[in-house]
Amino acid sequence: MAIKIRKEDALGYHSQGSPGKIEVVPTKPLSSQMDLALAYSPGVAEPCLEIAAQKENVYKYTAKGNLVAVISNGTAVLGLGDIGPEAGKPVMEGKGVLFKKFAGIDVFDIEIDEKDPKKLIQIIKSLEPTFGGVNLEDIKAPECFEIEQSLKNEMKIPVMHDDQHGTAIISGAALLNALEIVGKKIEDIKLVVLGAGAAAISCTRFYLSLGVKKENLVMVDKEGVITVDREDLDDIRREFAYSGNDLHGLSDAMKGADVFLGLSAGNIVSPEQIKLMAENPIVFALANPNPEIAYDLATSTRDDLIMATGRSDYPNQVNNVLGFPYIFRGALDVRATGINEEMKLATAHAIAKLAKEPVPDIVNKAYGDDQLGFGRNYLIPKPLDPRLITTIAPAVAKAAMDSGVAHNPIDDWEAYELELQERIGIDQRLMSRVISRAKKNSKRVVFAEADNRKILKAAQLIIDEKIGEPILLGNRETITRLIAENSLELDNVQIIDPFEDPERLERYGKILYDKRKRKGLTPFEGQKLMRDRNYFGAMMVELGEADALISGLTKDYPKTILPALHVIGVKKDVDRVAGMYIMNSDKGPFFFADTTVNVNPTVDQMVEIIGLTADAVRFFDLEPRVAVLSYSNFGSAKGNTPTKTALATAKAKAKFPDLVIEGEMQGNVALSEEIQQENYPFSALADKKANTLIFPNLSSGNIAYKLVAGIGNAEAIGPILLGMNKPVHILQLGSSIREIVNMVAIAVVDAQSHNKA
Repeated sequence: MAIKIRKEDALGYHSQGSPGKIEVVPTKPLSSQMDLALAYSPGVAEPCLEIAAQKENVYKYTAKGNLVAVISNGTAVLGLGDIGPEAGKPVMEGKGVLFKKFAGIDVFDIEIDEKDPKKLIQIIKSLEPTFGGVNLEDIKAPECFEIEQSLKNEMKIPVMHDDQHGTAIISGAALLNALEIVGKKIEDIKLVVLGAGAAAISCTRFYLSLGVKKENLVMVDKEGVITVDREDLDDIRREFAYSGNDLHGLSDAMKGADVFLGLSAGNIVSPEQIKLMAENPIVFALANPNPEIAYDLATSTRDDLIMATGRSDYPNQVNNVLGFPYIFRGALDVRATGINEEMKLATAHAIAKLAKEPVPDIVNKAYGDDQLGFGRNYLIPKPLDPRLITTIAPAVAKAAMDSGVAHNPIDDWEAYELELQERIGIDQRLMSRVISRAKKNSKRVVFAEADNRKILKAAQLIIDEKIGEPILLGNRETITRLIAENSLELDNVQIIDPFEDPERLERYGKILYDKRKRKGLTPFEGQKLMRDRNYFGAMMVELGEADALISGLTKDYPKTILPALHVIGVKKDVDRVAGMYIMNSDKGPFFFADTTVNVNPTVDQMVEIIGLTADAVRFFDLEPRVAVLSYSNFGSAKGNTPTKTALATAKAKAKFPDLVIEGEMQGNVALSEEIQQENYPFSALADKKANTLIFPNLSSGNIAYKLVAGIGNAEAIGPILLGMNKPVHILQLGSSIREIVNMVAIAVVDAQSHNKA
């Protein structure tokens, strides 16, 4: 099932903090009067004069080359119809977020109150000096065809109506691969298209470009088969009219069809109609949210069928995010004057080819499926595949160059690939991958503080997104009341009130006493401690009655960690646990340790922290590059801290010979290849900066992560407890609902790993 979206959750998401989803962030320093004078008057006059002398300099001195306009008049917003430009703005902002996340492209969303196509064309055309490209969105058919074609003819920057071409390109790639699997030639297939809107028309045109023969095409709209003798056709639908008079409805059209493409409405195709299709039929039922025929129904009707939908919960999702960010990325990078058919075809072939390549472990783990590979259930890559940008953008750029529309050709393709990775921070999708992994094999997560509104709302999201199976620990009456007050749907979630279960309290207390009787614990104290939900929840995990424990939202860190250490303990060969934060920034994730546990670790303890942290970074499918931090660079200053960190680095290098590690060094040096190459070329981090920072003591690590989170525009994910024998994760005091959900996803994936061990 698709994720259930509640009205209050959606409205809260868009209104909390700063309303909307986007902001403008300066890319130059603005900290002094000189900076301001350079940014504006009088310094800004110099680039103005350079651009006036040579218009192409606008790409050198302004953001135009990486700026796309997402433009709509609100006449066909999602499945909501003509709801107006203001109502369409959340969608356009969302499109901008996808451009930025997946391709590093900046966006201004522009909603225009104009329905007259000619006037709209003039308005959009007048914006050309500002933008490097235009993405038209949610403009109704048939006007969208005229608008796009006119703008492509009149503007000298890339223009694309994604509603038309995105689905066409992605489904076209899936079609090429599906035909290869069933052994059919594209020029021989019979194609039935259900729907005659913008996406259906564009898909059909694109399929013809791929090789489908027009005489083998039948298009059906709500009136029936589109035939030449129909009097209600506009010029666009007439282009695809069937010349015979033997077909009258969809059932007639489906007889012997090799491919069905649906871009119409949900649940309007019957199993009987699917049975009429040829051997090894290909069904692309792309209506959203419900396909023309349900996936399970179609696949149970024909065991030789290959199917794709627009939904993420079934194989072969046709998702436009596989295309538009990377198409514009490639087009912008060569300053293409348009997005032509050659560039779209290059995109489809690049996507199809990528699906045939071995799937990286990082993708398998993200989707929890070790069996991903080219075949009936894997026609096109997954949206979180990090190779998409380095596959599609170069293909688009090359096609633009070969077709003569590129003004800034690329000559060093290896350097371009590195540039693409750096633009988005190739590791930026870390939490997306973790959440996807969690969904594939959910685990039981016990919340020790379930009598809290945030925890209950997070539990709702965890269920909705299928991340895990929450167990709510606390006073039943309070939890039930909070569920009702917040209109949550947690009726089927297990609630455990320890005080309602004296037998379990007694049993748990005896087990705790057996564990700690030689640590001074008495039987009475064991029973008493079990009334503490952190002890109770930890014992559930220890005994396999839950897979992971989440706590710490309302209690200090030491009060939360101690019960887990007493009940669960540390891993074999681990002397002490450590705490790590992930700082998720626009430059990628950075891992900070120890930030929460060890106040002033010794040299040997630092070595153990380094090992635990490196393992944790690998857990997130990244290779650790470790910097051991101090106020000194390689002995440039004396003191206890430089001496300790230098010794810890040396010991860690000997203990972990395959680990990229350097120290002691200052934080800014660790994060700058330039400084290291110029001053410390011997450094193991000189070629690629550190992503893992080990602090000499708790105060420096704790202060650093809080400062970076507070003023460094980075999201803090954690603290992540390292070295525990079973999954225990402790929330930051006062964590947000989204931070709780992130931590649960980490706990679930941690539990998956423990189960495999």
